[in-house]
Amino acid sequence: MTGQDAIVHIGGYTAEAGGQAEGIVAARRDPATGALTPLGTVAVTPSPSFLVRHPALPVLYAVNELAEGQVSAFRAGPGGDLDPLGVRATGGAEPCHLAVAPDGRHLFAANYGGGSVAVFPLDADGTPGERSDLIRHEGHGADPERQGRAHCHMVSPDPAGGPLLAVDLGTDSVYRYDLDVSSGRLVPRAPRLRTPAGTGPRHLARHPDGRRCWLVGELDGTVTAYDVTPDGLHQRARVDASDRAGHVQPSEVAVGPDGRFLYVGNRGVGTVAVFALAGEAPELVAEVDTGGEWPRHFALAGEHLYVADERAGMIRIFRVDPGTGVPEPVGEPVPVPSPTCVRP
Repeated sequence: MTGQDAIVHIGGYTAEAGGQAEGIVAARRDPATGALTPLGTVAVTPSPSFLVRHPALPVLYAVNELAEGQVSAFRAGPGGDLDPLGVRATGGAEPCHLAVAPDGRHLFAANYGGGSVAVFPLDADGTPGERSDLIRHEGHGADPERQGRAHCHMVSPDPAGGPLLAVDLGTDSVYRYDLDVSSGRLVPRAPRLRTPAGTGPRHLARHPDGRRCWLVGELDGTVTAYDVTPDGLHQRARVDASDRAGHVQPSEVAVGPDGRFLYVGNRGVGTVAVFALAGEAPELVAEVDTGGEWPRHFALAGEHLYVADERAGMIRIFRVDPGTGVPEPVGEPVPVPSPTCVRP
């Protein structure tokens, strides 16, 4: 077990956000069994609640989900160690998601508290430069407690070079932006998608074919299927994210590597729901208990699924059956303080 593909980094909430993490934790992954061997905290940084890797360089980026938001960049060593490359202010409160452009030249960050999208140019080493743009969303949604103003929750660059999608929980919207590469500025592209009132869109997952995506509603507990076209997103179907009784608050969503199944984490009921994607609407084929109540994030790696349960303080490991797409738990949960993101 050597090389970058055998290392997993885990982000979490530190004391600044009421959590118990100290920063970013590394673990060594056995690709055959899926087992994780924790290596300890490899970067002390405040509330690195979401992590992403550079597509071509051994660089890891983290949001620092603070009242004055930041992004931090680290050079990742083969043993999981992280060397700081730089820290930049996001220009908004509580950044909760970030993504790197497919060509590796820009970093995008979603400011949840600030309701905005920040853009940073990346140099040849992957180090972020001064922020090149900050787009603030305006408006509110139907829920006065959660949607009193804009809350950008995700940024999703198009692998094929189409518009950046910015998912905003507060305004029930998915905004589209073209990136002017020379200036690092975002150019809005109409129309923006307006979800049904009170959806509270959180994250979306794109299909490998580039023509479909699925959006989870944090507030109404739904999964909505869309066609992705040059003139916008067009709704195809809408289903419940879970068939369990109780409070359902979807978190992460991802398409399996072969494009046959969709996975949705459901906080409150503590499950990962598996949907088949062969038909017009996602079809629920299984709903698997995670062993905790608050699966904040998960990631697929090889044959395995890694679930970060924020409140249970653990990473749960599953093997995904390649035929049915259904995860089965393997081994014992790995204790990790306040984990909010697991990044193979």
